[in-house]
Amino acid sequence: MISSGSSDSRRPQAYEAPLEADSAAAIPSKAPTKLLFVTPEMGDYIKAGGLGEVSSALPRALRASCDVRVLIPAYRQVRLRHQNIEVVRQMPRTAALPPWSLGRFHTSDGLIIYAVLCDELFDRLGSPYGEFSGRDFPDNDLRFARLSLAAAEICAGEADPNWRPDVVHLNDWPSALTAGYLAWKNIRTPSLLTIHNLAYQGLFEPSRLQDLAIPSYAFGINGAEFHGKLSFLKSGVFYASHLTTVSETYSREITTPEHGCGLEGLLLTRMNEGRLTGIVNGIDESWTAPGEGEKDGARIFREWKKKNAREVRLAYGLSASSGPLFSIISRLVHQKGIDLSIGSARTILENDGQLVAIGRGEARLESALQDLARQHKGRVAARIGFDDQEARGLFAGSDFLLMPSRFEPCGLSQMYAQRFGALPIAYRTGGLVDTIEDGKSGFLFSQLSGDGLSGAVMRAMDAFKAKAPFRTMRRYAITRPFQWANSARRYASVYAAMAG
Repeated sequence: MISSGSSDSRRPQAYEAPLEADSAAAIPSKAPTKLLFVTPEMGDYIKAGGLGEVSSALPRALRASCDVRVLIPAYRQVRLRHQNIEVVRQMPRTAALPPWSLGRFHTSDGLIIYAVLCDELFDRLGSPYGEFSGRDFPDNDLRFARLSLAAAEICAGEADPNWRPDVVHLNDWPSALTAGYLAWKNIRTPSLLTIHNLAYQGLFEPSRLQDLAIPSYAFGINGAEFHGKLSFLKSGVFYASHLTTVSETYSREITTPEHGCGLEGLLLTRMNEGRLTGIVNGIDESWTAPGEGEKDGARIFREWKKKNAREVRLAYGLSASSGPLFSIISRLVHQKGIDLSIGSARTILENDGQLVAIGRGEARLESALQDLARQHKGRVAARIGFDDQEARGLFAGSDFLLMPSRFEPCGLSQMYAQRFGALPIAYRTGGLVDTIEDGKSGFLFSQLSGDGLSGAVMRAMDAFKAKAPFRTMRRYAITRPFQWANSARRYASVYAAMAG
C-alpha cells in the first residue's frame, strides 16, 4: 500500500506557495537564492535522454535569478573534458558508500559545476546508468546513493564550508534519495524533486538499507518502502518539500491509477496540499528557423525547408518527391508508440508520403523499422542509432513528426519540430497536450490505436494537399514561445518561497 501522506516528524513541513507562481513579481527582491541542482546526466558531457538536455539548459536560464551550482557524478566523460578539477574537500566512507571528494570547475560560459569524484563508481564506459549494450550497472544503488548523500553533505555545509544552498533541486530517482538523507540527518535545507518520468523508480532489495546508510525505520509506508522494495523515487516523493513535473497535464495525470505507477495516492495528497506543481520544459534559442522576424521571412523559410528536405531524401536514399515527408525521431520503445507509427506507414505511402526513422531501442522495434524500409525502398528509410546533428537535420527537412507516445511527461521533440516547421502528430497526453495546439501547430488524437493515429495522419495529409492551411499552421508553429526563461521564472518563484 502507498501512504496517503500521514504526518511524520521526519518529513519536511510544507511551505506556502506563492499565489502566482509564474509571475516575476512573486520573486522577493533580496539576495539571489542559492540553488544546488542535482542531476545524474547533463548534455554538456553525457546524457541518456531529455533530462540531460534539461540539466544543461535550465540551470543556465536560472542564473538570472539564482546563485546556481550543478552537482553531477564525475563520469569518465567529465574527467576527459576537465583533467585538472579543483578538489574542494575529501569526504569519508559512509556505510558501504566509498569515500569521495568534492570537485569544482567552471563551464566555458561560467556555470559552476560540482563533481562527485569517486572513480570506483563513476569512471567507466557506458551511459549514466549502464553499459552501452543497455544492461544497467549492478551497483546503481551505490552509485546514486553516493550522489544523493553527497548532495545532502553539501547542504549540511560539510563538503564545501564556503557555500551552502538555500534550496536543493533533485531530478528523478537517481537523486531523489537526497530528500530522505536530509530528513534522516535532520538537515533543514528544503528540497524540490522534479519527476521527469514516474515510470523509472529506482527499485532495490530492502537488504541494501544498511549498506546505503538508510535507517531501518525509513523502510515503511511512510518512507522509502514501495511494495516490499526500497524505492529511491518513493523516498523523494515522500520526503521532498515540494514536487514538480515537467508539464501541467502530467502533474494531474500522475494522480490517477492510469498514470500514477502505484504512487497516485501519495501524489494526490501532495497535490491537495499544494505541494505538486506542473512546469512545462523549454528548449534553447538555437531552435529558431531562418527567416523568423525578417522582412522576407516567409520566402527564406520556405527555401530553407525545401533545401533540407532535398538533403534528407538524398542522405537516406529516398526518391525525389513533392509529397509530404514524415519522420520518427525517438527512442524506439513501447512508450513512444513506435508500433503505431509503423502501422501508419500504409496510410502515409498510399497518399504519396515518405517516412524516415532514426533512433535506438527495443530490438523488435528496430527490426520492424528495418523490415519496413526494406519492403519500401526509396519511400521509407530507417537508421538504427542517434546523433544530435542528424536529428536536427531531420527536424529541419520534415513536414510532419510522428509522436504517438502512450504517455509523455513533457517531451522536447514536439517543440523542436514546431520551431523547425515540422508539424507534430501526437496522442493527447501529458506535455503533448500543453505544447501542441490541435489544428494550429500540429495534430492531436484521442483514441490510442492505429485507427486514431491514421485519422490524424489523414488530417495532416488534407492540410498539406490544401497548401494554404498547411502554410498557415507552419508559420504559426515556428513562432511558438518555448523559451527556457518562462520555465525558469516559475521555478525561481517556487525556490524563493521555499527558501523564505
